Amino acid sequence: MKSLRLLLCALPLALTGCSTLSAVNWSAAYPWNWFGSSTKVTEKGVGKITAVTALDQDAIGDALSSDYRLRSGMKTENGSIVHYFEALKGDKLALVINGNKGTVNHIAVLDEDIPTASGVSVGTPFSELYKQAYGNCNSVPSDDKVTVECQAEGSTHISYLFSGDWSGPQGLMPSDDTLKNWKVSQIIWKQ
Repeated sequence: MKSLRLLLCALPLALTGCSTLSAVNWSAAYPWNWFGSSTKVTEKGVGKITAVTALDQDAIGDALSSDYRLRSGMKTENGSIVHYFEALKGDKLALVINGNKGTVNHIAVLDEDIPTASGVSVGTPFSELYKQAYGNCNSVPSDDKVTVECQAEGSTHISYLFSGDWSGPQGLMPSDDTLKNWKVSQIIWKQ
């Protein structure tokens, strides 16, 4: 009888809180999330975000830890409109998540706390990963700086973007001497 009274007292309180409780990220309460995130970039994706993750705010939010907040946007790419999500850690951009046909197919990692499974993170120098650009890297278009994309060793889905200042001709690959001091500015996962 005592438990019935307690239930009757708690029920209205629980029901009035339903609208605010829906905004809580309940996955952060799971015991396996209590001791920090072990999010890594792997061949399958970034943490729990993979090629089968729906390109939808709820699905991406559930796959991310509570350290991130999401915002969505649209842009044009190759003449078509692309929907994307940005994950922010505090006020800093950490991930840009793009998709195609309703699922995730491209993630740019800018958060230095999300390394690859082999330990490479944003800020790792070119010289620690490559002896030369030839055979590993290509110059890619960029809005503000010269950018070089290099395929991660032994990977078909992971590449690294290196950005820096270079006064050579547009579209030409900087020399290895120039690149050796550049650092990873983004880790890219593509399906």
